[in-house]
Amino acid sequence: MFIFNFKIDGNKTAKILMGILCIVILIITAFICYKVIFNNFFKTNDTYLPEDTVYTIEARNYTNVLQQVHNDIDTYVGQKIKFTGYVYRIYDFTDEQFVIARDMIVSSDFQTVVVGFLCHSTVAKNFENGCWVEIEGTITKGDYYGEMPIIEVEEIKQVDAPDEEYVYPPDDSFVTTSTVL
Repeated sequence: MFIFNFKIDGNKTAKILMGILCIVILIITAFICYKVIFNNFFKTNDTYLPEDTVYTIEARNYTNVLQQVHNDIDTYVGQKIKFTGYVYRIYDFTDEQFVIARDMIVSSDFQTVVVGFLCHSTVAKNFENGCWVEIEGTITKGDYYGEMPIIEVEEIKQVDAPDEEYVYPPDDSFVTTSTVL
């Protein structure tokens, strides 16, 4: 019969386990620091978004998306979007500029304000003020009395007014979970 008599020293065991735990924490911390520094952990917009994907903006999320893109232009530059609105111009626009607009209801008595994206298109002058169009284009960064997103229109066609012409103010429930609209 062969018997081993083990004596466990609780103090030494605790020190060994703490040493192992510290080494594991150090390895994890070093790994995360490496990934963050070399930008592999938090991928950028260019890495995840396929260039040929077109995101459609609906009336229900129109102002939320509009607000998000205006607040963080750099994140959305290069994304292709598609949506419907009416042509809206003001006095200092060139022939190639217009806003693809919607009327946003701002009060219970249906008072509205015009909201939308500034667009640039070589064929913009072919569309009258107030006509409804569907555009597809790419978000770019431009300057119009300050830095703002401008849609470089690639396709534009006249359409009928949608059933829901009005949009509503952005709400607090809209939470962006990625750089995808």
